[in-house]
Amino acid sequence: MKLESGYDFFTANDYPSRKNSENRIGQFAHIDPGLLILIIQNVSGGLQVQHNGKWLNVNLKPNWIFVNVADHLEILTNGKYKSALHRVVVNNEVRRVTLPLFLGPSLDTVVTPAPEFTDDGHPPAYLGMTYKQYLEYNQFHVIDGKSCLNQIRL
Repeated sequence: MKLESGYDFFTANDYPSRKNSENRIGQFAHIDPGLLILIIQNVSGGLQVQHNGKWLNVNLKPNWIFVNVADHLEILTNGKYKSALHRVVVNNEVRRVTLPLFLGPSLDTVVTPAPEFTDDGHPPAYLGMTYKQYLEYNQFHVIDGKSCLNQIRL
């Protein structure tokens, strides 16, 4: 896979405090396209990952960098490293600001399982497609907060 250049983007998310609110979900459960997501935030807590069907709090301190595996690293490693289902819960007392950096291959790069992760006992588990095709497909095929990753499994 060519990685001389990439399609990377940076966003800012603002989650205001919700005093006296029952709804603590700031962003519903989802997984992200790309290879890796780097997240920096201004307060402790707020990020949860799902593990074995349970939501676990990530012990992320202010200004730490959290590295999250995304869909295309799962595809590249043929499922060895999994894209992490995660969500945001808001704090009723403080405002949370996050600065995620999404790192992905260039838009014309075809992402398939790398030969190093496939053999006779571990055939490719995902369809290959360009990063651009995946992003376009993902816009219209998100089901229950999950990307189209499950839909391109072989």
